[in-house]
This record gives sequence, C-alpha cells and structure tokens, in this order.
Amino acid sequence: MSPVPSLPTRERVRLAVVGAGQMGRRHAELIAAADSSSLVGISDVDGTRRPVADELGVTFYEDAEAMLRRERPDGVIIATPNGDHASVAELCARYSTDLLIEKPIADTNDSADRIVRAAERAGVQVLVGHHRRHSPFVAAAREIVRSGEIGRLVAVSMLWALRKPDDYYDVEWRRTPPAGGPTLINLVHEVDSLRFICGEIGEVYARASSAARGLEVEDSLSISIAFHNGAVGSILASDASPSPWSYELTTRENPLYFPADADCYHFMGDEGSLSFPGMEVWRYEDRRRTGWQHPLIKTRRTVVRANPLARQLEHFHRVIRREEGPIVDGRDGSRSLAVTLAVIESFRHRLGGSGQGRAGRPSLTLVRSPC
Repeated sequence: MSPVPSLPTRERVRLAVVGAGQMGRRHAELIAAADSSSLVGISDVDGTRRPVADELGVTFYEDAEAMLRRERPDGVIIATPNGDHASVAELCARYSTDLLIEKPIADTNDSADRIVRAAERAGVQVLVGHHRRHSPFVAAAREIVRSGEIGRLVAVSMLWALRKPDDYYDVEWRRTPPAGGPTLINLVHEVDSLRFICGEIGEVYARASSAARGLEVEDSLSISIAFHNGAVGSILASDASPSPWSYELTTRENPLYFPADADCYHFMGDEGSLSFPGMEVWRYEDRRRTGWQHPLIKTRRTVVRANPLARQLEHFHRVIRREEGPIVDGRDGSRSLAVTLAVIESFRHRLGGSGQGRAGRPSLTLVRSPC
C-alpha cells in the first residue's frame, strides 16, 4: 500500500485519543492546549469516562472504529491497557492513521510484531511513547556518554524506588500478570533509557520478590545487564518503598510526583563518571595522573527543563507531516519491550501467588531480536 500523504504544514493536525484513563487524559489535554493540533474525539470502552471528553468539548465514542470512520483523524494516540494496543493499532492502520502508542508498544513480542507489520503494510508511521527520549536531561546524558566525554563506558547503575499509593493496585490489570507489576508498567522506561543512552542490551539476569504486598506481581527486583559494547549495568527497583531515588521524583518532569533532590542514575566511564539528573561530571584534574590518590574535579552540565510529553506531541506532529521520522519507531520500541520481557522471563518462575516465591534459580536470558 502506498504511504499516507503528508499533511500541509499550515494545517492543524487532527488528533484523537483511544483510552481515556490517566495517560489518555494527559495526552488529550496537551492536544487541546497545543497551537498546532486539534482534538477531534476521545474513545473508551468504559462509558464512565465520557466526562473527559465533555470537559474538553469533543465527542465521546465507546466504539473506536465509529470515531475513526466519522472523524477521520490524521493521527491517533493509543492509551489503552497494553494488551489492547495491537488490536487498536491494526484498526487504525486499516484507516491509514498514524499512531502514537503509549509505552510499552504491546504486552508480548508477538503483539508488537503484529503492530509493526500492520503499520508497514498500510504505510503509516508508528511512534512509541517512550517520552523520556524527549527529555533534555536524557538527551544531555546520551551526548555525554556517547561523545566519549567520560571515556569508554564501563558500567551504569540505576535506582528506581518509590511507594505507590495503596489504591494504585485497586485496578485489576495492574496486579495481574503479564501486564501488571512495575517491570512492564515502569521499568520499561529505564530499559529504553539504557538502550538510548548506553547501547544495545544482550543479556539480563533478574531476581524479584512480591513479599512487600503479597500480590501475584512483583514489587521489588534487581536486574543485572550485559551490553553488546562490553559495559555492564544494574537496575535496583521497588514500588513499595518511600524514597527519593526515582526518575519521576528527581527530574521533576511529572507534576503528580513530590519532587526530590537526589541522583538516581550513575554512568561510569574509564575516564570519568556522570550522575543523573544532577548532571555532574567527575574527572581527574590532570588526565596524565590517574589513580585513587589523585584529585578529581567536578563540573556540572546545565540543562534547560522542558515537558517531555509536550515535546513528544510536537514531534508526533512533525512525524504526521512527514517532516521527520519517529525517534522511537515500532521496531525500536519492540526492542525495548523484548528486553523488558526477558527480565520478566528471568525472574517469573520464582514468584508464586503468596508472594513468597518458589525454589529455583533465576535464568540468564538472552534478549530476543524482535521483528
């Protein structure tokens, strides 16, 4: 099928949202507030979410296809539960509609493949909503690491810990495998950021516990990572501990989170190191004199804050206009999903419904090459 024609630059991009939960509402509000886009409809199978559309002055549809048929949007943002992404994406592809799909691209590798193939057959663009790639902090970290400013990357450490509100898991899908739990809901962000900043991941080894909440899904885990470039990494995570060490709190990019001044990522090279999001680079005062007895100097990279979700929306506008390609296309998003699912595969046989775990050794998992 021939590619979807580009949209004239002078016209507003007509966008619709499928899924009016927390993220769907945020996307809809950003679209409605943007100068270069128009919100033309909101769809959700849950009729109780009609007030979201009413507040924004657009038509609410319980049937996504009815919305596509009537409104003919230029692009659709899919913010449904992960398990529904593939079916909604295939529907949009049949209507030749470009897509922004909330992360992760899907809940299984096969579903991700379905999305990629449907989009390629229809000639539509897929942008996966790993919005942190649009963060000035992440962009600065990538530039520092990839430019060699801290030398060859040796290791990276990520810490993600916070306590989710008690009613967070009242929503059934959040506490039910495979879509629930912090790995696929939250840590897919860390995985994608690692790939974007540090390079491709080849192996993971993970151990998880559900002892804090006793749910069927994990609440705490540790992940060991091997990169193709020889670097190693780790992620230590929990959504059951009050702490200041998480991306959401430390970057202050999400107004829903209480802000904290603490570093949660550390990148280590053979000539220096970088803390994040403090953006402090540590190096020897004299590069010719190395070793623990010699002094280190600290410099700070200045980063101008910006809303990554708003920047992602602006990027989606340009993708629809065919002014640039997606920064995270379907195949790229599928690779981040594949790593995250490999983490779950590594630890899943240890988790039982009681939260106490079962005997057995977590497996070293080779990351699947998707699509």
